[in-house]
Order: sequence, then C-alpha cells, then structure tokens
Amino acid sequence: MSTDKPKLADTVNAAQQRLLRDRYALHFQPFYQGQQRSYALALLATLVFAYGVHSLDMSYARIAGGLGELGAMVLRMVPPDPGTWARAGVYAYAMLETLAIALLGTLMAAIVAFPLGFLAARNTTLNRVVQFFARRSFDTLRGVDILIWALIWINVVGLGPFAGVLALFMSDLGSFGKLFSEAIEAADDKPVEGVVSTGGSSLSAVRFGILPQLLPVLLSQVLYSFESNTRSASIIGIVGAGGIGLILSEQIRTLELQQMSFVILLILATVSLIDFCCSRIRYSIIGVRAL
Repeated sequence: MSTDKPKLADTVNAAQQRLLRDRYALHFQPFYQGQQRSYALALLATLVFAYGVHSLDMSYARIAGGLGELGAMVLRMVPPDPGTWARAGVYAYAMLETLAIALLGTLMAAIVAFPLGFLAARNTTLNRVVQFFARRSFDTLRGVDILIWALIWINVVGLGPFAGVLALFMSDLGSFGKLFSEAIEAADDKPVEGVVSTGGSSLSAVRFGILPQLLPVLLSQVLYSFESNTRSASIIGIVGAGGIGLILSEQIRTLELQQMSFVILLILATVSLIDFCCSRIRYSIIGVRAL
C-alpha cells in the first residue's frame, strides 16, 4: 500500500501537467515556435536598413572625418561673442520677434482648434459625417511640414514675421485639433450623465461635465507646443519668415562661428526659461501631486 500511493500521486500529477500543457500550449512551446512572422519582419527591416546604408553612400571613414571636422568647428566657436553691443541688441530683438511669432501662432491655433475639437470627437460631434471631415482636415493640415507652410505663406503675404505666425497657426491647428478631440473622447462620461440627469442641457453637460476634466490637459498641451514652437520659429526664419533664424542662417553661411554660438546659446537660454515658466504655470493650475 505504501508504494502504491506515491505511484498514484505521480500519475495524478502527470495527468494534471498534461492537462495544463494542453490547455496552455502556447505558453509551453519553445520561444522560437510561432515567431516566424516576427523573424521575417526583423530580417526584412535589417535588409532595408542595409540597403539604405548602401544606397546613401554612408561610410565610417566619412563619419570619422566629419567628427574631426566637427570638433575643429566647435573649437572655432569658442568663446561665444556677439561682436558688438549693437549686434547683441539686434540679436535680442530678433529673439523677441521669434517669441512673438511662437506665442501668436500657438494661441491662434489653440483658440480655433478648441471648438473644432468638439466636432472631431465621437462623443460631442454633430454627426459622423462632420466628425469624418473634421478629422481628415486636421490630418491634412498636420501632414504638411511647417517649412512648407512657411514657404506658402511667404508667397501669399510676403516675407516677414506675419508669414511665420500663419505657418505656425496652420501646422498647430492640425496638431491641436487631433489632440483636443482625443482628450474630449477620453473624458469620463459619469459627470456628463450627472448633469443630464439633473435636467441640464447638452451645452451644460459640456460646460460642467467635460471642460473641468479637459482644461488641465489642454493647457499642458498648449504650453508644451509654445515651447516647441519657439524652436520651430527659429527654423522657419531661415526661409524668410522672420525671427532669429535668418540671422543664424547668414552666420552659418559666412562662417561667423563665434557669433553663431552666441545666437545658439541665446536660443537655448530662451527655451530653458520658457520651459521653467511653463512648468510653473502648469503646476499652479493642476497642482503638485505627491509621489
């Protein structure tokens, strides 16, 4: 009897193991089985990468030589020097112009995208047709790069910061429309149901049920876009849309490297200051959450 009980227990355990293996066969199979598609995609990606490296004529010798030239260029950029106080004033004014372009373009896009976001959201749109055309319009605006928008508006309104503001406005309108509509769709429905159950209208449900949830999220997105647009406004200035980008482009072409490094440091300091201020504004509204 003593020898039969262990045999019976082993038989029961073996049966349970077989049952588990049959029920969860995918978990017990070797890791390489069932992964043929993943391996094929990884191989295809590797082949595409290798073809891209070959077709673009990339070579480690050129990279090494370029790094040496980059190091020599950085040494020629030190110390940063604006040249004269008059030039430093010109750089500061151009930086303020860049900030104005970023601020106006971001605010205009946020103001226009805010009501349009409700039309593109599933839970607040008028009908599916309106939502479809609103979403596709945002995709179209977002699909065109900001430099292309800058070139378009330069041909329409001429050179200067006004073209830069319009370029940022068009680019951010598509981005804000998508982000705002997704935030509206992610809002909790319970506050809306509570407002409607007490006799509130649809507008009241949006005002008291959805907006309190959205405002911190939307504000955070707008502040981040303002910080990002400060860098973008510096880039579009290269094509003549105003701001400090045109000055930076001229310094690069004429190899005025010390002045170029001064302008780059000015842009970095400005972006860091904006990031600090935006963080304080964001925390003052949403509060500092405990870890």
